[in-house]
This record gives sequence, C-alpha cells and structure tokens, in this order.
Amino acid sequence: MLRVDELGKLGGTPCPKLRPGGGCSIHPTRPAICRAYRCLWLRGGLDEVDRPDGLGAVVDVTSEGGSPLLAIREARAGAFEHSPRLREIAERYRANMPVRITSATDVMNPDRPYRVLLPGGEEQRVAGERVTRLRDGLVLETRRMPWLERAVRRLSLGLERWRVRRMQRRGPRQMM
Repeated sequence: MLRVDELGKLGGTPCPKLRPGGGCSIHPTRPAICRAYRCLWLRGGLDEVDRPDGLGAVVDVTSEGGSPLLAIREARAGAFEHSPRLREIAERYRANMPVRITSATDVMNPDRPYRVLLPGGEEQRVAGERVTRLRDGLVLETRRMPWLERAVRRLSLGLERWRVRRMQRRGPRQMM
C-alpha cells in the first residue's frame, strides 16, 4: 500500500478515496504516484490468475541497498501460508534474490514481524531486533541484530516517526 502525500495517506493504511465496494473514487484524477505504480502483475511478470486481489497480496520486485528483492505484501493475514500459488512464486524467485514477506497492515509498527526467504532453504524471521535463522524449517539460531544494524534501524525509525508526525500535522494537500 503506497504512501500518497497528496492525499495525506500513510503507507500501509487504507486510501481515503477507496470506494466501499472497492475501486478508486478519483481514478481519472488520481495522483501521479498512483498512476506510476505498477506491481509485478501489472507489468506482466505474473500470470493472469495472479491478480493481487485474488492472491491476497501484492507482489513486486523492488531494490534494497542496490540489490533486487521480491516483496510479498500480504493484504490478508496469512495469505502466504494459505496460498500454494504465492509459495510457488516465492520459490521461483528465491534462488535469484531474497523474498521478503510482510503484512501490508500495521506498517507503522516498527516491531512488526517479517520473513526473508533465502536460497538453499534458508529463512530469516525478524521481529523487532531479534533475528531467527532457519533452514528447512529447523531453527539454527536466534540472535539480536548487530549493534550497527540496531543503530541504523533506530535512526531510520526515528526519521520515519518524524515524517509521519509532520504529515499528520500538515494534513492532506489539495488535489490539483
């Protein structure tokens, strides 16, 4: 779920312009960021049956630190676990890039858990500053993030909180 400054919409929150039955109420005049965003399905990287509303998740290839990453953002809780198709897509990509599975809700919670699937059956489950490493479902270790990673995380969370407070004070901008 995109952050849309023009509408005062924070990432991970429902759009204020969403119709009760679904769909955008301002589609013809929607902001540029909404027009520009194209998930992997819209770009033709997935099959027709892999529409986000059918999968219960938005799938996209993004970049983190200059490296590609397959992002699976669950719109429905447990979508990844309940969808053989999502797990199939993740397996196809994980040999070439990490696959991050997050919830599209509760994005303002800095301690919300997420998973990273890596090649060779390895997985990391992150919750707050704790990282559990697994291989083929078996726990190998649980550790606290290294100090530098924790410091960078805290700095980025502080910056994000500042941006959110600033946006909340400012309110939605008027549509052009």
